[in-house]
Amino acid sequence: MPKGYWVSVYRTISDPEKLAAYNKLAGPAVRAGGGRLLARDGRVVAHEAGIAERTILIEFDSFEQALAARESEAYQEALAALSDGVERDFRIIEGID
Repeated sequence: MPKGYWVSVYRTISDPEKLAAYNKLAGPAVRAGGGRLLARDGRVVAHEAGIAERTILIEFDSFEQALAARESEAYQEALAALSDGVERDFRIIEGID
């Protein structure tokens, strides 16, 4: 079964306090949903129209698990805390089996 991944690239962070509140809630929500943090805030080299800002990569055992974690009550609470504090490109992708 192919793994699932959350890929999130932050274009702008307009409210660091909202991001901090989100981070406090999102980490436990992701772990409860079976997610494993693979990369966060490391070095990024962007090419073409890429964005060299904060980038997060989280792995789940399946694509379905990644979708369910995003819809979980705990993660929805984290999103409410984040609100309009950032502009980001958030994707859930299916890995190759």
